[in-house]
Amino acid sequence: MNRDRDVDEVPSPCTSICVIDGPTGLCAGCYRTLDEIAGWIGFSTAERRTLLAELARRRMQHRDAIASRYSFGARSEAPDAQR
Repeated sequence: MNRDRDVDEVPSPCTSICVIDGPTGLCAGCYRTLDEIAGWIGFSTAERRTLLAELARRRMQHRDAIASRYSFGARSEAPDAQR
């Protein structure tokens, strides 16, 4: 399997809002842990897809609490941020 193709098939969920939320240990932008962020490049396509499904669950569970702790201002790319 071509690793370069894997990267194209499942792009990184990074939103360039790289702030680790202390209480949850999740990135306030993409909801990954530091280990998941660091390991992304080595994950298989299946592992990436599994993690993306988990990130959707985390976003639903933690979105309001994380957004309440951080002010992303008018940055339109801030995911789920309360304005």
